Amino acid sequence: MHDPTMLTNGAVVFFGRGKFDDWCVFLRSPEGKTVAPRDMEYFQKLKTISNRFGRQKLYDDFVSVYAPTGKIVDPLILRRIKRLSLKYGELTDEVEQWLTVIYYGMVAEENKEHAILKKRIKRLGIHQILIEDNSPEQAATFSKGKSANELDKLILEKGF
Repeated sequence: MHDPTMLTNGAVVFFGRGKFDDWCVFLRSPEGKTVAPRDMEYFQKLKTISNRFGRQKLYDDFVSVYAPTGKIVDPLILRRIKRLSLKYGELTDEVEQWLTVIYYGMVAEENKEHAILKKRIKRLGIHQILIEDNSPEQAATFSKGKSANELDKLILEKGF
């Protein structure tokens, strides 16, 4: 599959077996605690970061990672994330960690067999919290109970 990615802060991001497939994203802390971060968690982290550095800036940085994302973890995109993160001062490590987790999440979406919306579903959530200023809770639960066609239409209206 893909090699794990070691972050500047010593944490590791990698794919593993989840409930449904082998595309579950895991984050292992430098202390060795492993979790599968939830949308709600990283939406909250991004919201906090954007309150300090600007929602549009963080969204633009996210889109520069989103655009080239495909089915494999690309070392060039990981380097881009590291470089972008340097603009966030003492939050550099946190930005690198969460953008990397989201990047892995988008790669996972691109590989999921029956995912119709692919990585666009992640962009919808990020757009909702950063551009539309919705709460992380709203964004994390927004797609529940909605059809892929309904979401596709909405996403297209937003321009992605």
